[in-house]
Amino acid sequence: MLITLRTAVPQSPARVMAGFTRALFEALAPPFPKLRVLRFDGCRTGAQVEIELNTGVKKLRWTSLIVDDGVQPDGTHFFVDEGQILPPPLRYWRHRHLIQPGPHGGSVIVDALEYRTASPWLDRLLYPAMWAQFAWRRPIYRRWFT
Repeated sequence: MLITLRTAVPQSPARVMAGFTRALFEALAPPFPKLRVLRFDGCRTGAQVEIELNTGVKKLRWTSLIVDDGVQPDGTHFFVDEGQILPPPLRYWRHRHLIQPGPHGGSVIVDALEYRTASPWLDRLLYPAMWAQFAWRRPIYRRWFT
């Protein structure tokens, strides 16, 4: 499944990219499941991020690797994380973070994610929850990058 969300913010792409820190990552965490950051190496190629999700019933590990980062010719900054260890029922995770030049010197933060489970039916069933987890980020981005 593919999900794409866009959020306009007034800071430049370079400043927004520099703001993708552990503190922002923790601030973006939705209320459920509870998230604990175990490791955050940053957003450059080769960096690793490990989290623990506490569902109240079970603690689940999630490890992602930053597989690419850079600046495109149009000034878009980006980094891509791919799931290495995923909580069930996820079997595939790829999240492209794009920070595109926006109007008047601002930026548009694009969360473009792709996920899969063992079943296309389950993928569709999870879509509203996945969309909500990332829509949660929009007001946080706006506050963070004002």
